Amino acid sequence: MTFFLAVIGVLGVSASGPIMAATAAPALAIALWRNALGAVIMGVPAGIRGRDQFRNLSRTELRWTALASLALALHFACFITALQLTSVAVATALVCLQAGWIALFDVFRGRRVAPKTLAGLVIAFAGVLVITGFDLGLSPEALLGDGLAVAGGALAGLYTIAGGKARRTMSTGTYTTLCYGFCALILAVLCLAFQQPVIGFSPAAWAGILGVTVMAQLLGHTVFNHLLAVISPLVVSMIILLEIPGAAILAAIFLGEELPGGTYAGLTVILAGLAVVLLGQAKKKEALPPSSKEDPLPPAPPALGGDVER
Repeated sequence: MTFFLAVIGVLGVSASGPIMAATAAPALAIALWRNALGAVIMGVPAGIRGRDQFRNLSRTELRWTALASLALALHFACFITALQLTSVAVATALVCLQAGWIALFDVFRGRRVAPKTLAGLVIAFAGVLVITGFDLGLSPEALLGDGLAVAGGALAGLYTIAGGKARRTMSTGTYTTLCYGFCALILAVLCLAFQQPVIGFSPAAWAGILGVTVMAQLLGHTVFNHLLAVISPLVVSMIILLEIPGAAILAAIFLGEELPGGTYAGLTVILAGLAVVLLGQAKKKEALPPSSKEDPLPPAPPALGGDVER
């Protein structure tokens, strides 16, 4: 059963990029409705079961949640726009550098990082250079999409760090309801500022918005939250890396994407580097005493609105 659920989860997260790339609606509008629907889906049961948690929120919890929401809104704006400029496979791989960015942020914050983690960072970002080199020869739009996807990955890392701070004292339902809700409000303001429509789309576009919510938010995000109860966070994190080749395969089948051979080589290098980063961080945590261990990396990529059930 665990293997079956893992397959469903990988298919759910892998379908996110191709569905959003094929959805004929503005990037900000897609992100707005996805988060608004996610807030409702998570908020109804959370409101019924834990009203007191919403009433007793501290300023610290609200501050970290607000920062996470802002980072998530900007992440979605970058990622979904990147999907419309570059290939699904490349955008997904670059945004999944989240784990690498978190480790890099730890370096900037003066924290000790395991040598294996640093080696993984070098490998992963070398893969980025390989991909962007090939995209430079394709078109300026593809290169801009690469840049937005890289920025989206960095914002995803910031979202994860801020969310981890908030989640120390908040339940999953309370945090995700507020985070998705705040994120939707920020995106609504951005839609207004950039004069992007939020209604009046074709039935196919609405189907795409609903599809990405169901596939990524429910079948992907929820399944991996469940798997955390039966297998280790490291194993779950490694399984989710299959989103990179999974998105590439689905985009090739359903969108007809054909990439240069060198781009596939870059995707492979990124995948290998991220695997080394995760293994290095796991080794670092095993070496620490139990009282000093930090929370594990959330396995669900923020590109999918991911969160960890604890």
